[in-house]
Amino acid sequence: MYQTKKTFIKPRMKMLDLIFENPSLLLMMEHFDMNIVVRNKTVEQICNENQINQQVFINVANLYNGFNIANTKDIDRSDTESIILFLKNSHRYYLDEKIPEIHDCINGLYAKNNIPEIRLVGRFFDEYSQEVKEHLNYEDVVAFPYFSALANNREHYDSEDKKFSAEEYREHHTDIETKLGELKNLLLKHIPLKQDGSLRRKLLTSLFELEYDLTIHSVIEESILIPLIKKIEKQKKIG
Repeated sequence: MYQTKKTFIKPRMKMLDLIFENPSLLLMMEHFDMNIVVRNKTVEQICNENQINQQVFINVANLYNGFNIANTKDIDRSDTESIILFLKNSHRYYLDEKIPEIHDCINGLYAKNNIPEIRLVGRFFDEYSQEVKEHLNYEDVVAFPYFSALANNREHYDSEDKKFSAEEYREHHTDIETKLGELKNLLLKHIPLKQDGSLRRKLLTSLFELEYDLTIHSVIEESILIPLIKKIEKQKKIG
């Protein structure tokens, strides 16, 4: 039976039990480049084996379980790379898996329901996916290399890029997940389909999954990464 109430994760809990309760934790582990064969190990053991700060892992895992960020005091500059790794891998998940999956569903619906409303959905998602790609590219090309260089005491880029800061990133940061609500509303309220309701369900499920992970992605950036980078900048008197 599907569990609607999730556990607040703690270090000595068995990872296997937590995955059975919430299979989305498998995706989270994939974002961390972790082996999903967990045997009978605890969260603490999994973190130690993968050299990931327990507090980073538990905060992110609890986001997937529906809880807010609980504690970031033990997260420091040495954790920057594992946080960036998680975010970069999530980018690949969006670009290589979820967005193409959603495009395929929309094209399938259009093939069976050649109506203006489906063309509208297709155009809307084309524009949205382009916005997502631009946002993720900005993070991969501009923000993350700066954060990595800063955390590792490396000079970052050229003189123009040295003007970049966590505050500039925060101002540029957008909630790219919010527009998916409009698309879900279109599909649930306004578009009549005579054929292939199962494909509409698959499309909606994919949209919910994308929105779910994007929301967590944004919270990690806003509540963990940006405060950490601002703290490092303060120590270095940057920004």
